[in-house]
Amino acid sequence: MICSTLRRVGHVHIYLVRKASGVSKGHHQQTVGSRPAASEFAAQGASGNVLELLGKSYPQDNYSNLSRKVLSRVGRNLHNQQHHPLWLIKERVKEHFYQQYVGRFGTPLFSVYDDLSPVVTTWQNFDSLLIPADHPSRKKGDNYYVNGTHMLRAHTSAHQWDLLHAGLDAFLVVGDVYRRDQIDSQHYPVFHQLEGVRLFSKHELFTGIKDGESLQLFEQSSRSACKQETHTMEATKLVEFDLKQTLARLVTHLFGDGLDIRWVDCYFPFTHPSFEMEINFHGEWLEVLGCGVMEQQLVNSAGAQDQIGWAFGLGLERLAMILYDIPDIRLFWSEDERFLKQFRVSDINQKVKFQPLSKYPAVINDISFWLPSENYTENDFYDLVRTIGGDLVEKVELIDKFEHPKTTKLNLGAGHPSYLEHQDFTFPGHTRQATATASPTATWRGPCPRERSAVSTRLCRRPPCSCWEWRADFDGTAWTRLQPLGAPGFVREKRILFVG
Repeated sequence: MICSTLRRVGHVHIYLVRKASGVSKGHHQQTVGSRPAASEFAAQGASGNVLELLGKSYPQDNYSNLSRKVLSRVGRNLHNQQHHPLWLIKERVKEHFYQQYVGRFGTPLFSVYDDLSPVVTTWQNFDSLLIPADHPSRKKGDNYYVNGTHMLRAHTSAHQWDLLHAGLDAFLVVGDVYRRDQIDSQHYPVFHQLEGVRLFSKHELFTGIKDGESLQLFEQSSRSACKQETHTMEATKLVEFDLKQTLARLVTHLFGDGLDIRWVDCYFPFTHPSFEMEINFHGEWLEVLGCGVMEQQLVNSAGAQDQIGWAFGLGLERLAMILYDIPDIRLFWSEDERFLKQFRVSDINQKVKFQPLSKYPAVINDISFWLPSENYTENDFYDLVRTIGGDLVEKVELIDKFEHPKTTKLNLGAGHPSYLEHQDFTFPGHTRQATATASPTATWRGPCPRERSAVSTRLCRRPPCSCWEWRADFDGTAWTRLQPLGAPGFVREKRILFVG
């Protein structure tokens, strides 16, 4: 059991991975994670409390939903730890942009910001990017809110407006971002993004284009699938071409020549048209980044009304897992020397193939529980599991749901009989393990019912009970009377907690 207080009212599979460590000569090596102390349990905000975070104080309110597990990750800045795999990816991207794009005075065209605070306002994270007030991405169940006005950024795009407003027209932003998400080997509540933005003036975009002096950046027309209402088709296509060429060169630098690339149309609130890049890597198409032509309304509001531009964003963990063959996102938070030393290379472009730390298989545990009647999301449960189980929990999988027919209470349940428990039954001169399976609508017979039917009978193969059966009856409460038929005088009552 991952949590002894959540029991027997539904079923969820919890996959636990044993520590990939050992005790050798008295030295214990820590790996992916360890069980947190009590102070690591979730800390829900309450009015009147104050949260100290990165040297600043934030009043707590009913919107605060930071768990101590997530708070423990703030400020770790894995992307700035030398020789960490995320640092290697960041440095390779920086190197590429520094070498390929040079300004008029021989200095890098793109400036890099990799130490901006992850605490942003909700305006920065949503409104500045034209995300509607009713957009589902704003949900409390999907984000980590410090309070009603501040949050941990959900994307590095939260800094776009501020940097544009400061007069920058070509920059990269790297940082940790926070999203409440499911638990599996590909998802973690903290991950790292790299954002790129470039703006063009009319002169910059049309230089070298035949009859470029007569072309314009802007017009008043209608929006279509190919362009915004304020952009000319010529400007849109040139920006789109430059964006795709820039990103194609980047992934070629990372993955090597001969890479198959395809572009998939998609939607983002702050770009149009928008695309996702997919690469064919080892015979499999993989999504690696999203991008598009920046919404002119965003650019205008930041004070760059005479420019047009593109933006892209990629996940550092996603690239590192592909490039270094890292199978589980939790490993990036490991402090195990056996993991970290694999990436201490003299050349950031050196090929590295991750070597597993443990050969032990996963251990599966089932838990079950009633759901709260209101204000519950699955991400609430995932946060609880991460707080209690730490990084030992590899995956949480929902097996089934059940709604009580009378109370309409909802629980998570397995796709098996409602309740299954092993119980020893003692007869004169005979002990046999049987399985009691009960539900509010069925009577089960037989020492080991294995079928989903109202009656299941099986012979006892050990004397003196040559043929007997027991019955599990539901009497409207949580009690079941187990009465073996053919074993005179034996009556046993057992407390059973039902799914239903």
